[in-house]
This record gives sequence, C-alpha cells and structure tokens, in this order.
Amino acid sequence: MVLEGGEGTGKSTQAALLAERLGALLTREPGGTPVGESIRRLLLDPANAGLSARAEALLVLADRAEHVSAVIEPALQSGRDVVCDRFSGSTLAYQGWGRGLPVEQLRELSAWAAAGCEPDLVVLLSVPAAVASARLAARGSVDRLEGAGAEFFGRVAEGFAALAAGDPRRWVTLDAEGTVEQVAERVASVVASRLG
Repeated sequence: MVLEGGEGTGKSTQAALLAERLGALLTREPGGTPVGESIRRLLLDPANAGLSARAEALLVLADRAEHVSAVIEPALQSGRDVVCDRFSGSTLAYQGWGRGLPVEQLRELSAWAAAGCEPDLVVLLSVPAAVASARLAARGSVDRLEGAGAEFFGRVAEGFAALAAGDPRRWVTLDAEGTVEQVAERVASVVASRLG
C-alpha cells in the first residue's frame, strides 16, 4: 500500500507508523535504493532549480524502475507486505498536474517503469494549504520541491484529488489534521476496512 499527499501532509510519519503496526517493509520514493538515494539528492537539491520538467520526470521514473525491481517485487514475492511513502500517484500529481507534463503519457511510462506493479490501496493524506505551509515552516530548511510555490502545490493538490476521484476502488482520501496519533488511527482504520 502507498501513502500519498503533498508536502507537509505527514505522509512519511504515517507511512512509518503504518509499516510498524503491520510489520511491513517500509520504503519510499524517491530513495528506496542506493541508486534512488542518489536520484533523490539530485531531485531535491535547490542547486538544481533549473532542472527541466521532463528530466525531473525521467529521474523519478528511473528511481521507480530500480525501486520496484530491487525492493518492492522481491518483498512481495517473499510474502511481505510493503508500505511505500509515495509511488506513481506522486508522479502524476507533481510532474503531470504540477509541472504540466501530459498525464496520460506519464501514466503509461510509470506503469512501464514499475513493470505493472500497482498498490492494492492508496491512502491520500490531505490538509488545508495553510496547515501544510505551517508544518513546512516549522521544519526549517526547504528543498527544491518544497520551495516550488503555492501555485505549483495548488495544481498538485488538484491532481491528487482528481486521481482519488477517478479510482475510488483503490484510493481513499483522509483528513490529516490533528495529532500524529489521531491521524495514525484513521489510517489504520481505513487500511483494516479496505484490506481486512
């Protein structure tokens, strides 16, 4: 299963808590492999502010191809559950809606990069923009994506909402306001009800 959401929604924290609760493998994109960590540094480094949208998308997809091949598929084949912090939904929302690249082309490329691997459940964590901004401000330093601006993140949020509305069988949107514990209980409840 995958946790998705914009910056400041708490998805990394919630992914870790869910994986611990389930005894699942916790992983993330970008960065779930040594190669992925190198790609993550490139993507998030503010020094790479001029990186083109297509190059950004291709780096994300390269990370996914390696991640699925080296981490996700072996874990699933061994019978292990996997909780992933971001997956293809982020590519479509960030590089598609956010950067303005063709969403359907990205969807096809992402499916190819993932060798058809898809999550059973996607939990989209959602908070108002003001809450996300306050959480990011409390963190301090801002990476290349976190500094992309309010208009960009507005488009990303629209993208996530469209993805969730377009696939209600797989996606569920959760309110991520409240304490870490309150949100963790919401996530655990929806996972139990959807995946039993």
